[in-house]
Amino acid sequence: MGGDSPSRRVRADAERSTARILEAAEAVLAVDANASLERIADAAGLARATVHRRFSSRTALLDVLAEQLSERYVAGLSQAKVKTAPPLFALRRLTEMVFDLKVSHRFAVQLTAALTPAVLDGLDLLFVRLRDAGAITAVDPSWCRRVYLALLHEVNDLPAGSPALAATADEIEARVDLLVRTTLGALGGTPDGSALSLTD
Repeated sequence: MGGDSPSRRVRADAERSTARILEAAEAVLAVDANASLERIADAAGLARATVHRRFSSRTALLDVLAEQLSERYVAGLSQAKVKTAPPLFALRRLTEMVFDLKVSHRFAVQLTAALTPAVLDGLDLLFVRLRDAGAITAVDPSWCRRVYLALLHEVNDLPAGSPALAATADEIEARVDLLVRTTLGALGGTPDGSALSLTD
């Protein structure tokens, strides 16, 4: 027996439509955070009724964007091996991934709902491990996480060519370097990371 069943084709079409809506929402909302579902439907090239069938309200759409980003954060924590890798290596790898997400998800990264307990717990664990390894002296992981996230926002907002960014061809790498160094310094470590190698 060949071919997909009609129900499977319908499901696949629905998944493609949802993916188009979410992609369009990210692009449209990054420019206008108050854009309506109708504008998002137009950008996705879909009938407005299709968007309303997938998402009953604008809030429902934002919830899915936040959930999608949260899943990517959790995947980033896993890929950075925050539980097992040398903590400075994990901090740097995670920071690289977060800046990549800030480029590809310019709107969704503003949604605090994406910072689910799983994401916050992963970050807290990383700062506990950094403290235990002697890379920082701050003892409250939730405070460390808040400092990191605040600095992340500030470093991300720096204009290209800012004197605070090291002169390098790779702007993302310069932002990663600045955030890691500043975070370590703010939390009682050595800003240049010299007190602990990436492999310690």
